[in-house]
Amino acid sequence: MTELRVRAAVPADLDAVLAFWKTAAEGTSISDDRAGVERLLARDPEALILAETAGELVGTVIAGFDGWRCHLYRLAVHPERRRQGVGSALLAAAEDRFVRLGGRRADAMVLVRNERAHHAWRSAGYGPEEHWRRWVKPLTD
Repeated sequence: MTELRVRAAVPADLDAVLAFWKTAAEGTSISDDRAGVERLLARDPEALILAETAGELVGTVIAGFDGWRCHLYRLAVHPERRRQGVGSALLAAAEDRFVRLGGRRADAMVLVRNERAHHAWRSAGYGPEEHWRRWVKPLTD
């Protein structure tokens, strides 16, 4: 695989991100529109993290921090780039961000029916919290 570049999204990326999610993301969200993602970037310019290879968008994750909790959304990898370390690189960038911000535990929104995602999250060290239906991973000892 060509060198992977991980970076924060900028407003000029939004149309490409929205198109990418239609191909690579499982499920849809009411905030999957330009206005919703613009609000995200306006509130937290580093929350939307992109992975690129040779200028091509190959993965995304939203690493939202509300000052108290660390939340992961929209971890999506292009179907042709899966199992090549893209998701792991995005999660590492998100977790590094959370630690810098003082976060102590991350949780992820994962569709119950998405068994492939369950395996990926488990491999990354996350596990289901059945009572809440969230997946969590301690970020500090």
